[in-house]
Amino acid sequence: MPKKLKANERDELLGALRGRFDNNMHRHQGLKWDAVQAKLVAHPDKLWSLYEMERTGGEPDVLAHDNGEYVFFDCSAESPKGRRSVCYDRAALESRKEHLPENTAIDMAAEMGIELLSEAQYRELQKFGIVDAKTSSWIKTPADIRKLGGAIFADFRYGHIFIYHNGASSYYAVRGFRGALKV
Repeated sequence: MPKKLKANERDELLGALRGRFDNNMHRHQGLKWDAVQAKLVAHPDKLWSLYEMERTGGEPDVLAHDNGEYVFFDCSAESPKGRRSVCYDRAALESRKEHLPENTAIDMAAEMGIELLSEAQYRELQKFGIVDAKTSSWIKTPADIRKLGGAIFADFRYGHIFIYHNGASSYYAVRGFRGALKV
């Protein structure tokens, strides 16, 4: 059964998204809110995913228009607060013997109906304003790295974007994940 919002939740979300859209036109030059809203209203399941992005602190906004789809990214200044202290994926969580985190980035993203940002998407996001100056975010990890037990994350320090590696089972209070959603 598809996840749907109540009318008041939908209206509140659309209001927040519109305000963010209007206040950040540099992120989506040439796009019109009415077209974005029409697409959102036509896809209630995607609205639910955006609601989850918003609820967990992601501050989603449109950053791309690709093949007729609008692409929303988490644009919060720091890694979304409601998605921190997670290891990378289920296999990493199950490999831990103690001090288990409550969830994983991959599982949470799947539950929300979004995908972790790729390295390219993370770099694209940084073009619109610095993010993760105090936190870090798990990003999609290539299969060959994950197969060896690692995962990658990114942040912005010393005026540069850094892509790092860590054991996929690691988790920290300041590391979460950012997502993308195509509508």
